[in-house]
Amino acid sequence: MNITYELLEEYTGTRTTEMPDMENEGEMISSESDCRDIQVKFTCSDSGCVHERSVNVCFDAEGEYDAEATLVRVGEVANGVGHKIACGVIS
Repeated sequence: MNITYELLEEYTGTRTTEMPDMENEGEMISSESDCRDIQVKFTCSDSGCVHERSVNVCFDAEGEYDAEATLVRVGEVANGVGHKIACGVIS
């Protein structure tokens, strides 16, 4: 089973979320918070199944973000997603 992935964001250490402003119809409220993960979309080429989830990023010994190690981690998660699709846990 071939699983591909797409990083849906670039890791910056923070994430901005938006939600409707209940006091002002049609307006949005933005909120920024610290994060240690990135959103990733996994796609199974055999079934066409798409699964999105967050994946924890990796840091080096000095505590700096490690992009290469993070991609290895995303690949490991992709393998797990593939197994879950194969056994029907993710559909």
